[in-house]
Amino acid sequence: MAVIIVPGNEISEAESPLLNDIVGSCVDFKGGAPNRSKTGCWKSASFIIGVEVVERFAYYGISSNLISYLTGPLGQSTATAAENVNAWNGAAMLLPLLGAFLADSYLGRYRMIIVASLLYILGLGFLSLSAALHSSYSADCKTNANDTACSPPQLEIIILFFFSLYLVAFAQGGHKPCVQAFGADQFDEEDPIECKAKSSFFNWWYFSMNGGILVALLVLNYIQENLSWELGFGIPCIVMCFALIVFLLGSMTYRFRINSDKRNPFLRIGRVFVKAAANCQVTPIVISIEEDAQNILPHEDAKLKFLEKALITPDGSREENICSTGDVEDAKAILRLVPIWFACLGYAIVFSQASTLFTKQGVTLDRYIISSSIQIPAASLQCLISLSIIVSIPIYDRVLVPFARAITKKPAGISMLQRIGTGIVLSFVSMLIAALVERKRLETALEYGLVDLPKATVPMSVWWLAPQYLLFGIADVFTMVGLQEFFYDQVPKDLKSIGLALYLSIFGIGSFLSSFLISIIEKATSAHGRDSWFSNNLNRAHLDYFYWLLAGISAVSMAIYVYFAKSYVYSKRSL
Repeated sequence: MAVIIVPGNEISEAESPLLNDIVGSCVDFKGGAPNRSKTGCWKSASFIIGVEVVERFAYYGISSNLISYLTGPLGQSTATAAENVNAWNGAAMLLPLLGAFLADSYLGRYRMIIVASLLYILGLGFLSLSAALHSSYSADCKTNANDTACSPPQLEIIILFFFSLYLVAFAQGGHKPCVQAFGADQFDEEDPIECKAKSSFFNWWYFSMNGGILVALLVLNYIQENLSWELGFGIPCIVMCFALIVFLLGSMTYRFRINSDKRNPFLRIGRVFVKAAANCQVTPIVISIEEDAQNILPHEDAKLKFLEKALITPDGSREENICSTGDVEDAKAILRLVPIWFACLGYAIVFSQASTLFTKQGVTLDRYIISSSIQIPAASLQCLISLSIIVSIPIYDRVLVPFARAITKKPAGISMLQRIGTGIVLSFVSMLIAALVERKRLETALEYGLVDLPKATVPMSVWWLAPQYLLFGIADVFTMVGLQEFFYDQVPKDLKSIGLALYLSIFGIGSFLSSFLISIIEKATSAHGRDSWFSNNLNRAHLDYFYWLLAGISAVSMAIYVYFAKSYVYSKRSL
């Protein structure tokens, strides 16, 4: 099946006797005018949300326990494994910029999702194959009397593993921004009912995807640590095949947005910056004269007024290929996002710890529950984040939003920036708690004489880590969902995928910064034979110092965020 989308398709009176049942600026799967009652809204979004649930199940089935695979079967140190996990997460969160570019400029979101899903399946298949080869290699080692033949694993296996891992990251880069943007596209912003539903879409999107994450953390992590890694990697491959089938089944209900401007959006907006730079010497008087000639209204954001230099030529004359006022305003909308993007990097650095150092902490603690026969995998503690999100989102959407709406008279209750800021504050509190809990863990290890016994279980319940995980989840409900809606809402219409890719890139850069911090601190604190903050023996390490440092970074990030958020000018007044 192929999607036939005609960008210039217009709806005539003969074709639309009931205009109120036709959605403008969209076409259906066959390229015709979409019927409001038969396409889009929740009927279409349900298919797309289902795909996202499965994709997150697959992704977190790999990422949540990756550090255990690297430090276990592959034999890497804690610091090296944490750096590798952060580097991979960073790549996975930055590659959506490439995926969104290809989608918004060439393929379209629908086709990009299909291509990314096929690459996803291929990457997960190779990942399962690499784990099977390593398992076979390890079995051969156990029957070999020469133990030196067992270490390290064969270079070919490691190369295949990392190739597969980054192929998954590449596929996720095309899948993640397009699926969510395509889901939000199913709601008509011009219809009051659907516009209100779209605001809830982001909440229930995050709610549903965390259901998939929760299952992955509870099921796949157990399979990986107690049955086999190849099965733990193979199951996500199988479910991604089903996800692609589900997505294709919903094709007849989808709405496909069409752009009135056929120009490449990246080239169109990029030309504004180029022309504004070329006209940097033009005086404000010349600009004002040209603005009056073109009936350009005064602009509210004086800080970005320099971009209006793209409206004229250096000599003040007109050209046919000059940038339009709309191009300039779209460029301003993109540039306004940069300070908010920058201010959220501190949150992203904190966010990256849940799947790395938090997991390594959990390995050292008493993880038996109910009875001494049931031990939960340390990585499964991340399910507390998902549980917290699943509980918090209905409360937020059904209780807090109506309450806040009654006070503020805003459709969303509180503004998107207020929502994001609330989560940043909660992430700061979570790092304070994490530092105190780690201090308690180290004191307990010292009290019981376990400092030099890294593999011994510290007599301290793993539930001590629950508060920091739960707070992470509540923070995500505010900041993560807020960022998704903010970056989708505030970018130009034909750049919705790139807007969500920009939001994801915050966490990509945050992961790289976390990896960089760990690398620098590892070298600085391990000099002269000392135990580093990330020593393989966590009882001699000082993760508490690192958490205090992250709390400080989070506090600085909060101050920067508040400064920029106060001066931000929304592209839309409804929020």
